[in-house]
Amino acid sequence: MDSAVIPSDAELITLAQDVAAAALERRVTVATAESCTGGWIAKTLTDLAGSSAWFEAGVVSYSYSAKEALLGVNPRTLERTGAVSEETVLEMVSGALARYGAGVAVAVTGIAGPSGGTPEKPVGTVWIGWKRRGGYAHARLYHFDGDREAVRRQTVAAALVGMTDELKG
Repeated sequence: MDSAVIPSDAELITLAQDVAAAALERRVTVATAESCTGGWIAKTLTDLAGSSAWFEAGVVSYSYSAKEALLGVNPRTLERTGAVSEETVLEMVSGALARYGAGVAVAVTGIAGPSGGTPEKPVGTVWIGWKRRGGYAHARLYHFDGDREAVRRQTVAAALVGMTDELKG
């Protein structure tokens, strides 16, 4: 999903329905920990009627202090690698799973733009992490094209696809 294909609202809802079906089938709840998407993943999931049966919690943590307080991200990780890093997203997803009691979690952190990018981490750089209770956290680096909304839409879509895979895996 590293292309510039921007998912529509209808496509995002379809991806959310896939997450819902997999969560219900496995009888687990899901949690989200979001930075660059600002709660869009949780919104898309909870737009579905009946989501209270399988949606546990969603956290939006933009600042370092919020990542530390709400998700248990180690301040040294943030100082050493920054908010947009594999290490940070792995701690975010692990924290969400541990703190909110869900069976599976997703976390996202990135640079949606239009500012904030650097040569090492340009606008469109996004880390997404997933973890299932009893499993290991894993993450993937994406480089999305487009404006702020395009980067965020693509992030939501990739997060939902990965969450379905995590639930089915």
